[in-house]
Amino acid sequence: MEVLYEREALFREADVNDLEGIIKLCNQCFDEDTDINYAKKVFLANRNDPNQIYLIGIMDDEIIAHTKITIIPTIYREMGTYAIVNHVCVREDVRRHNIASQMLDKVFLICKNKNCKKVELWSNNSRQPAHSCYKKNGFFVVDAKFFAKELS
Repeated sequence: MEVLYEREALFREADVNDLEGIIKLCNQCFDEDTDINYAKKVFLANRNDPNQIYLIGIMDDEIIAHTKITIIPTIYREMGTYAIVNHVCVREDVRRHNIASQMLDKVFLICKNKNCKKVELWSNNSRQPAHSCYKKNGFFVVDAKFFAKELS
């Protein structure tokens, strides 16, 4: 799938004033129902943690892209510090304009600056078009199993 044409977005770390736009975008992209008050509570509780980064893309003064980067330092030499990226989303009307690739370039730069050895990405099996984008940007499938346990 080729990019129709490339548009430029401005990327920066999100602040509390961006939360409504982030939640609106993620609720649309992932068919979620996150409440803005919940999002603000969590964001404010963690806003001073330099290892939790909410990255947004802006075009025409609107949030059109978002991802969450979690930096994980470890005590293990082989593993080192790594990052997990999740909630990668681009507003539907600007997809196929290379916005996700631009955002991933920013993610890689942030992670290099945090001395990460690698970047891992979470994505649901149903997001096949997104998987093509990730592969185009150097990601590869490491394992076909992802385990989770709900805690009550």
